[in-house]
Amino acid sequence: MSTDKLIIFDTTMRDGEQSPGASMTREEKLRIARALERMRVDVIEAGFPAASNGDFEAVQAIAGVVKNSTVAGLCRANDKDIQRGIDALKAAESWRIHLFLATSALHMEKKLRMTPDQVFEQAKLAVRFARNACPDVEFSPEDGSRSDPDFLCRVLETVIAEGATTINIPDTVGYAVPELYGAFIRDLRERIPNSDKAIWSVHCHNDLGMAVANSLAGVTIGGARQVECTINGLGERAGNTSLEEIVMAVRTRKDFFKLETGIDATQIVPTSRLVSQITGFVVQPNKAVVGANAFAHASGIHQDGVLKARETYEIMTAEDVGWSANRIVLGKLSGRTAFKQRLKELGIEMDNEDAYNKAFARFKDLADKKSEIFDEDLQALVTDAGMPDSAEHWKLVHMAQGSGMGERPHASVVMSEAGAEKSSEAGGDGPVDAVFKAIEGLANSGAELLLYSVNAVTQGTESQGEVTVRLSRAGRIVNGVGADTDIIVASAKAYIGALNKLASKAERINPQL
Repeated sequence: MSTDKLIIFDTTMRDGEQSPGASMTREEKLRIARALERMRVDVIEAGFPAASNGDFEAVQAIAGVVKNSTVAGLCRANDKDIQRGIDALKAAESWRIHLFLATSALHMEKKLRMTPDQVFEQAKLAVRFARNACPDVEFSPEDGSRSDPDFLCRVLETVIAEGATTINIPDTVGYAVPELYGAFIRDLRERIPNSDKAIWSVHCHNDLGMAVANSLAGVTIGGARQVECTINGLGERAGNTSLEEIVMAVRTRKDFFKLETGIDATQIVPTSRLVSQITGFVVQPNKAVVGANAFAHASGIHQDGVLKARETYEIMTAEDVGWSANRIVLGKLSGRTAFKQRLKELGIEMDNEDAYNKAFARFKDLADKKSEIFDEDLQALVTDAGMPDSAEHWKLVHMAQGSGMGERPHASVVMSEAGAEKSSEAGGDGPVDAVFKAIEGLANSGAELLLYSVNAVTQGTESQGEVTVRLSRAGRIVNGVGADTDIIVASAKAYIGALNKLASKAERINPQL
């Protein structure tokens, strides 16, 4: 049986980062990029270089360390954006400029305020400019699935002639239906004379819960050979096409799809956990492939069948996607070498030896609190380190709180602001409320609390609690994540982490594909 290669294009760090509060630091993006490279993702979209200096630096850093995957940067179809992308990516061993320009009548009129002829000319000139510097250029007609087919054919034929090597058809607002979307791409490919000169790609959003189905229809009916997706289906609104679901669908039903990917599926779950802990977006238990219940069997009939023969109720194994490997790894007596080696195996690399020493000190503190240290604990420990010291406007120095039946909870905190220690006390409706009010007594941020979420990192009463706090101020939304065996301390860390992100002046532009 002959098989074709399906290219996996990951946009977790670009489109996934558009989830409210999911903005990532340079160091966090580097960790995710290394994990994606270890998974053997074909194309890693590292960000939008023109969005901010921070995004430019993150894309540039990823381009400098990734060796085995193509690194892509998203650019609007103008020379300034494209040059910014070239400057960020040119040091990469393999790189791609990803251009986008809206082509639907609605977007052209209401958003771009351009005529179709103006859009056509801009698309042509943008691809020409990018192709002169980069041999690998992708073009995406934004809102492509709602664009007029005749106009789209005209634009796409021209950008292919100008040197675009990949043509991506975005379902920007998640409006598509699988059969129609697949047929739409098939018809475009049949009508455009030079369609065979480019690889066709799909990029689907999940507003109606059909992102994976639409993407696979684009592949089977439309003939696309690249799927753009994110870890855990991360993304704004209802999210994007889920990488893990695409990969395992193609792998499990190879008899139907007759496709193969180069993905190392055993890295799926570790990468899923990493992205979840960095962004603070907890994976729902019943999420396909990476959810905690994905391989759990509660029904007696199911349990009996699985014990007799796993294939009676399991179409893939937990081991296939990395669920069971290396559960308990370290303990109180583990040394620095073992700690450093396990971090390396998890894809966690520090910038220097001092950073390793600080992380090892946090590990020893944790080992004094719980006897068994799991991989998830190590991920949370490093994630909890937050931003570099130089980027921390607020830092928790000390905290105490008390509560009991019939007593009003109260808390006291000591924080340093730019090195100067300040203290505050407050009461609240509960211990977490009291801590947050004490912190706000010093920060006076004026932020609105949008989300407070608690998740156990591992099983058992010794588990670290991982807290996500989402704050909003002046239209800006940020997430803070904190982990500790004391859930109140974890809550304080998460809140302060979010405050530090609000204190950052980085501005972003979030294009939507």
